[in-house]
Amino acid sequence: MCTVNIVDTYTGHVDPGGDATRRTLDALTITKLSVGPMDNNAYLLVCRSSNEALLIDAASDPERISDLIGHGPDRPSLKTVVTTHQHQDHWQALGAVAGANGANTAAHPLDAAPLPVPPDFLVEHGDTLTVGEVTLSVIHLRGHTPGSIALLYRDPAGHPHLFTGDSLFPGGVGKTSSPSDFESLLDDVETRIFGELPDETWFYPGHGDDSTLGAERPKLKEWRERGW
Repeated sequence: MCTVNIVDTYTGHVDPGGDATRRTLDALTITKLSVGPMDNNAYLLVCRSSNEALLIDAASDPERISDLIGHGPDRPSLKTVVTTHQHQDHWQALGAVAGANGANTAAHPLDAAPLPVPPDFLVEHGDTLTVGEVTLSVIHLRGHTPGSIALLYRDPAGHPHLFTGDSLFPGGVGKTSSPSDFESLLDDVETRIFGELPDETWFYPGHGDDSTLGAERPKLKEWRERGW
């Protein structure tokens, strides 16, 4: 059996093939794991009152993701797997993980067709998803792919938590294939994320380390000027 060690000192950094790290909020735990050869982040969100779980991006390594969820009788019940966008490195374990757990799958309709299993739920900008008693808001960010989404948890006891897929990273927005796609993505990131959320918002990208909106906000003009 593959083993994944979970540590409770959350910094936003995980190593490929290394430990998972868990952040414990009043209503929710967030556990981050690096999977696959492209250092993809998979995020397991567990409602602390119901022990229901939602996974963001079953990217790769279904055995490691299964081990992250756990194997004992007290393991969380995985209800939903959300795919942030259609790129293959973000869904290679989707069929295996959803099938093994009897979980529903969700994605934006514009990115649904390439996925290996048809989504059970199609979600658009402004929709919500639930994990137990916790509600997540869907934010459509157009540009990295047509149907890229982010998920927002507004913690009533703290700061917001935002899962951005490949649309926003420390240091810039995600890769785009044309100037118009770049403008679209940066426009959405500026208006739908930076324009709506406070500096203390912590964001969790699809690869690499986390950051906060406050750390990135001063760079927005630079990103637009450089064009990537």
